[in-house]
Amino acid sequence: MSILNLAVLIGGKSTEHEISLRSGRSIINALNKKKYNLFVVGISKKGKWYLYENESYLENEHDNKNISLRPSSSEVNLDTDGKKAFLYSKKGNKKLFKIDVVFPALHGAYGEDGALQGLLRNVNVAFVGVDLLASAIGMDKDISKRLWRDAGIPIAKFEVITATNKSSFSYDKLSKKLGPIMFVKPANAGSSVGVHKVTNKEEYTVALKDALTYDRKLLVEEAVSGVEVECAILGNADPKASVIGGIVPTDKFYSYDAKYISTTGAKTMIPAPIDQKLSKHIQNTAIKAYKCIGAEGLSRVDFFLKRITPLS
Repeated sequence: MSILNLAVLIGGKSTEHEISLRSGRSIINALNKKKYNLFVVGISKKGKWYLYENESYLENEHDNKNISLRPSSSEVNLDTDGKKAFLYSKKGNKKLFKIDVVFPALHGAYGEDGALQGLLRNVNVAFVGVDLLASAIGMDKDISKRLWRDAGIPIAKFEVITATNKSSFSYDKLSKKLGPIMFVKPANAGSSVGVHKVTNKEEYTVALKDALTYDRKLLVEEAVSGVEVECAILGNADPKASVIGGIVPTDKFYSYDAKYISTTGAKTMIPAPIDQKLSKHIQNTAIKAYKCIGAEGLSRVDFFLKRITPLS
């Protein structure tokens, strides 16, 4: 059996560029080098693609706050000869390597929202993860929440705010529907980027202004008092659910810093200390949510459990 040529894409244009570098590092380190010819492709914040061959691709590799791509002169692009996908050198458009599979380790816009998946489809290359439509739906918290709600999956109450209708949604008006404590977040971003917990008018005004710098559409959600757990899903026609993991933030909420910068920002427990019946219910609901948006390959579904003893 021939060895597959596997390209791992890291970095990207989104606000989650640095997170992608850390995810990519973990994936690259974990891959079985005997099963794949591995190509590391770093995408800059300006969207340029660089090939790293047998060389270090990261600066400040072990500094989660200052990690970055190493400068490279080997700029490439991914294209097709009509049948198969290849990495081409930007200098002279020289064909370099055939690519059998792409493993996107990109986070956020241009990586998880269907844009990259559309490109990979267009150049006839297989890739890891969900396809174009499910990527776009899963990225947009507004659209995905509506689909899950219609499928009978419980969701947190929310309102959608844009730059054009924001004057219609005051803190007082929203708090009557959602409660005095709310979360303001970009609809199309992840990793808690631009997310704010608000408890008064002043915090709401600041949160709205900041979140709108990340996306033109925002969600304002009720604060859910409960325990946060997560479930991984793997598979296509008959997906399987993982054991349930538990998360206990040590700060106000599971923020960007708690997830990626602080070494004490959160405590994780695998498996979560919950009973088997509840675990099975979460797994079944996670699979239902996964199928609802047409996901395939792999994904992660997060939950808040109400009325349960805090994890410790």
